[in-house]
Amino acid sequence: MSAFVQHTPEDRRKMMEAIGVSSFEELIADIPAEIRAGDLPIAEGLSEPETLARLRSLAARNRSASDLVCFAGGGIYDVCVPAATKAIAGRPEFATAYTPYQAETSQGTLQAIYEFQTFITRLTGMDVANASMYDGATALAEAVVLAMGARAGNRVLVTPFLHPNHRRVLDTILEPAGMKLEELPARGARTDLSGLAAERMGDVAAVVLQHPNRFGVLEDMRLAGAALEGDDAPVFIASVDLASLALVEPPADYGADVAIGEAQSLGIPMSFGGPVAGVFAARKEYLRRIPGRIVGLGKDAEGKRAFTLTFQTREQHIRRAKATSNICTNQALTALQATVSSALLGAEGRRLAATLSAEKAHALAADLAGIRGVELVDPDAEFFREFAVRLPEGLSAPAVVRAMAERGYLAGIALANPPGGGEGLLVAVTENRTWAEIDGYVKRSGPS
Repeated sequence: MSAFVQHTPEDRRKMMEAIGVSSFEELIADIPAEIRAGDLPIAEGLSEPETLARLRSLAARNRSASDLVCFAGGGIYDVCVPAATKAIAGRPEFATAYTPYQAETSQGTLQAIYEFQTFITRLTGMDVANASMYDGATALAEAVVLAMGARAGNRVLVTPFLHPNHRRVLDTILEPAGMKLEELPARGARTDLSGLAAERMGDVAAVVLQHPNRFGVLEDMRLAGAALEGDDAPVFIASVDLASLALVEPPADYGADVAIGEAQSLGIPMSFGGPVAGVFAARKEYLRRIPGRIVGLGKDAEGKRAFTLTFQTREQHIRRAKATSNICTNQALTALQATVSSALLGAEGRRLAATLSAEKAHALAADLAGIRGVELVDPDAEFFREFAVRLPEGLSAPAVVRAMAERGYLAGIALANPPGGGEGLLVAVTENRTWAEIDGYVKRSGPS
């Protein structure tokens, strides 16, 4: 069957007869004639070769991260994706519908989700992880919704250095719920954790910290965890860079109740910013409040290993009054990509990638800080693989990004008014960057 089957004159006659009109004009008689009169002002169409040539011309005006040496990050990173990842993730036993509606007949999909959940719990140290979320922002919003149900407070304290997109999603979610979103104080490019004093916690449902934060800086998560100990303390939500966990302390070790993040940095291609997979992991006491679905492992009637959907806390599966979220699905394919990439690299490979990122980022930061007028936004702060620099006075950050693109480098993300004022750049260095590319970046950062 073709994609579109046109109605024949006889088809149209029968339809009009059923409706009770004798002509198409009679059918549309209620539409004013002045609206119907005349041809539409649409140019003549192009031929197929002309259309393809026009589209190629327009596409050639784009410059992607693969056309430039990428030093941009801000949540999406040019990380190592082993070549075998695509081939494995594309195998037919995994290539199923995005949601396993007839779950137990989709053993390949369920196993892939189970492996992802297992990997995330081992990485974060948390007790349980769900099948994934749409993205990190969605995961964060759902974590705050979890906290609203688990605690009686009506305030949420959040770091001033949360990813701006995540902050906008939080604003959208919390406003109709009547929750108050309040920023903790800042100290340079770090969160001032004195804002977590016990006398301020009385009506706080959740505390949200990002580690590393939006400027790449590592926060003092142990100090935050110590301030948020106790059964009646606010829910401690840690938004983490999953790749950093090969080097830095996992969320469970510093007392986080919920860990969320983006699985892209574990080995999902950048793909112009998506799709990605959100990560949601928590302590076991929050198991029945976790959004989405959780796959479990058991045995079938014959005693064979069988995967099954164990928890589905949405109104489609349980009574609406008991649903914790209206999240309908998970990002199975991209979660599988992250799992496969991470498995191919192994623990040592992930640690090596993280170490290379950190070493190269610190080397580039030192080189850029040696350029006259350029300085680190917070020179005393520790960072992982991303850092912010302040540009010389009078220099436009967007102009620098454009100029560097002409020189073959995606220089970073332009920052308007970073901590301390002025204009700056958020620069990321992943394991994919070579020392020659780093040297080239520094040399081309000077005057033309």
